Amino acid sequence: MEPRHRPAVRIVCLDAAHRVLLLRWRDPFDGSLLWEPPGGGIEPGESPLAAARRELAEETGLDPGAVLDRSVPVDRDVWWNGVRYGGPEHFFLARFAEERPSLTRTGLLPDEQATLDTHAWVAWSELDAVPDRLEPPELPAVLRALVPSGPWRDADEA
Repeated sequence: MEPRHRPAVRIVCLDAAHRVLLLRWRDPFDGSLLWEPPGGGIEPGESPLAAARRELAEETGLDPGAVLDRSVPVDRDVWWNGVRYGGPEHFFLARFAEERPSLTRTGLLPDEQATLDTHAWVAWSELDAVPDRLEPPELPAVLRALVPSGPWRDADEA
């Protein structure tokens, strides 16, 4: 099956201790679980940055102004709700001064409220050990591309 392209964005959120925010979704098609950074589709006429800021506010209640105006393209190939989605997505960075900022779910659409299971602030060094599926699987490399000077810069050399 040929993947369907959906213009989309994701936001890699880092707290003060360099933890990464992941949302865990339950696929309504088969019940499988997947962890991924907040994000979603780009609306017609919307810039990727505007979409990232809107999606962050809707899915987490976090300050959309924290999303930096710089992204890296990530090729995605993911199944969701019985559909295969593929193609590039813009991954942005958002930094927060506090540890594990609180989230609110007030901006979620009804289908998102039904499928968002939980969230976690995950230590960057534990991304490869996340239970269930991590999307994208190369999220540690995306993190290094977004913040080359982070504490993970020498992780591949160890």
